[in-house]
Amino acid sequence: MAQNSFVLLDKVWQKGKEFLGVKKPIISGGMTWLSDHKLAKAVSDCGAFPVIAAGNMTPEELEHEIDACVKTLKTPFAVNLITIAPNYRAHCDLILNKNVQYVIFAGSFPRKIDIREMKKQGIKTLSFASERTIAARQIDYGVDALILEGSEAGGHIGYVSLIILLQQVLFQFRDFPIFVAGGLADGRLMAYLLLMGAYGCQFGSLFVCSDECNAHPKFKEAFIRARARQAMATPQYDSRLPVVAVRAIKNRATDEFGKLQYSLLQQLEKGEITRDKAQYEVEKFWVGSLRKAVIDGDVDFGSLMAGQSVGLINEIKPIREIIERLMQDAEGELQRLATLFDRFK
Repeated sequence: MAQNSFVLLDKVWQKGKEFLGVKKPIISGGMTWLSDHKLAKAVSDCGAFPVIAAGNMTPEELEHEIDACVKTLKTPFAVNLITIAPNYRAHCDLILNKNVQYVIFAGSFPRKIDIREMKKQGIKTLSFASERTIAARQIDYGVDALILEGSEAGGHIGYVSLIILLQQVLFQFRDFPIFVAGGLADGRLMAYLLLMGAYGCQFGSLFVCSDECNAHPKFKEAFIRARARQAMATPQYDSRLPVVAVRAIKNRATDEFGKLQYSLLQQLEKGEITRDKAQYEVEKFWVGSLRKAVIDGDVDFGSLMAGQSVGLINEIKPIREIIERLMQDAEGELQRLATLFDRFK
C-alpha cells in the first residue's frame, strides 16, 4: 500500500496530526533507559511522534538528549517527565529554558502549578489518566491532552484496564484531546480506537522490539519469547507499604521483589525503618533492576518491564516497517468497514 493511499486513516486521525504537529499521530512511549535521541530520530524520520524519557537522568544528561533532538529531529518531540523522580524539579527547570514543545507528565500526576509553568512558556502538556476522576482533575488543572493508559501496559501502571477507561473517559470527554495507550500492538485495533474518538495511539513494547532500540539483545529476545499472561503486575502485600504496581515479565527479579516487600514490612513492624524509607527502597529496586535488564542483559535478575502486548510481538523489525505495518493494517480495516457499511445503505 503506497504512502498516498492512506485515504481513510488520514481522515480519522486528522485532529491528532494537528495537535502533535506530525504526519502520523503514533507516539513512541517514554521508556526509561530506552527512549533516547537515537530512537527518537528513527521515529521522527518516519513522520511519527517521538518521546525521550527523562527518567532519573542528571540535568546534564537530559540536556544532552534534548539538544540532540533539537538538532536532528524532523518533527516535534516530547520529554517524558517522572513526577516522582528525585531530579524532577531540576528537569522542569531545564525544560523551561529549552526549545521543547511538548511535555508528558508520568509516574504520578502533575500539580496545577507545574502545568501552568509549562503552558506559560508555550509548551503543550499531556498527562496520564488512570481513572475518570483523575482525568477530570487534570482537565480542570489545564492540561492540554490526556493519555489513557490501561493496566495492560508495561512498567508502572494504574489499576483500570483500557476497555474500562475508554468507556469512562474517552466517551465522556468527547471534545478533549485524548490519546490511548496500554496493550497496543496492532494497527487494526488502532483503527477502531481512532473511530471511537482517540486522537492517536501510543506504543511502547512494540518499539522495544525494533532494530533502533538500544535495549540489550537478551532483553528484546525475552519480549519475543514471552506470552501475554507472563507480563504480570506486581502485588501489594500490605497497605502499610503502598506499592505502585509494575507490570513486567515474570522472572527471578519478580520473586526477589516479593522477598523485598516482606523484609521491609518486617522492618516497619519493628520500627527499624520509616515508611518513606521503605517506599524509597521499593523504587530503588525497580530503577536498579530495570537498568540491569535493559543495559546489561541480565534477564534473570533484572526487571523485564513489559506490557501484555508482548504476546502479540514475534519479531524484531526496523521502526519504519513497524509504523508502515500499523498504518497498512489500520487503513485495511477502515476500508473493510467502509465496504461493510456501504452494504447497509
